[in-house]
Amino acid sequence: MNLSNKQVKHIASLAKIGMTDEELKLIGEQLSQILEQFQSLSSLETENVKVTAHPTGLNTVLRHDKVKKQGTKSDHLRNVPRLEGDFVRVRPVIE
Repeated sequence: MNLSNKQVKHIASLAKIGMTDEELKLIGEQLSQILEQFQSLSSLETENVKVTAHPTGLNTVLRHDKVKKQGTKSDHLRNVPRLEGDFVRVRPVIE
């Protein structure tokens, strides 16, 4: 599949890449070769190929969540510099 110069310019503009005419010609040839490789994949027989989400048995490496005892409200408010009732008092940020 050969890409036209106009198509390569359009791709370059989408990618926000400025190119000279020489670069457009070179990139156009390279992109055309890449597209030809992908077209060769369409001739492969995939009718009886098992669908997989991942080629290997992917196992999670994360730990399981465990419930921990949380502190009380007074435990959490113990280190607050200024309290006003049950609220944390902060400096005003909007005048």
